[in-house]
Amino acid sequence: MIQIFKTLEDGVLSTENEITDGCWIALTRPDATELHMVSEQCGVDIDDLRAPLDEEERSRLMTEDNYTLILVDIPMLEDKNEKDKYVTIPLGIVLTDKVIITVCLEETNVLTPFMKGRVRSFYTYKKTRLILQILYKNATLYLQYLRNIDRKSEQIEEKLHISQKNEELIELLGLEKSLVYFTTSLRSNEVVLEKMLRTEQIKKYPDDEELLEDVIIENKQAIEMANIYSGILSGTMDAFASVISNNLNIVMKLLATITIVLSIPTMIASFFGMNFVNIPLGDSPFGFVVVLICTCLITGAAALVMAKKKMF
Repeated sequence: MIQIFKTLEDGVLSTENEITDGCWIALTRPDATELHMVSEQCGVDIDDLRAPLDEEERSRLMTEDNYTLILVDIPMLEDKNEKDKYVTIPLGIVLTDKVIITVCLEETNVLTPFMKGRVRSFYTYKKTRLILQILYKNATLYLQYLRNIDRKSEQIEEKLHISQKNEELIELLGLEKSLVYFTTSLRSNEVVLEKMLRTEQIKKYPDDEELLEDVIIENKQAIEMANIYSGILSGTMDAFASVISNNLNIVMKLLATITIVLSIPTMIASFFGMNFVNIPLGDSPFGFVVVLICTCLITGAAALVMAKKKMF
């Protein structure tokens, strides 16, 4: 899908049908025809337009003679088996002398506010500022998702206090994987931002430099938050795994103790059940009662000894 936006003279964002100077071309899951059309009209190598469509593409900054390609990772929230899953996908931003192009595999919350005109001081013809605004929105979205992950982990932790099941631990593992993805992507984005700060291919005005510094600060904050939450989550998983293992050991010890205590009546009953001559108390009318009382006393004594050793 291809969408073309342009800010009019009165500051209103308009949807266009043709590519003109000062417009923003948003490519979302583009097909081959759309890629070829944009490539020919804007003078951009089609391979560079295809690069963001590869989920494994790494973040980078690349400059050519007539355009600059910026590849960054953006966070995405997916619904998998009725559960939220946080992942990252590439977003490509191509800056030319006349237009700005964005390429992404999915519709994302990074670009949607711009498409709906919800961002202040947003003009398609101010290409450098638009790029920095997109990157700033990306960094703030990382922070938002990180807070959501933290709240979700706290909810799962409360469930684990009540019922310690594997399902909750698997959910925590999924959140930890998301934090690993976020940390890796944020560090790659940091490298790109540092290169943008040094490069002269992207024209920057004083206000733009301040905005770029804000983007770098937000990205660093997101990295720190991801590292902190990852450490907390890893420690929580280890703690609850130890608790579950300890509870299992307690149950196994209790079952072993019960087995030992109950084996005493079984041994005595087996002894008196043998076909021997002159079994003690065999001729007495109260033999069964005496044996039963002795069995209960021995079993009770064994249980008392076990209890004193805190084996119950």
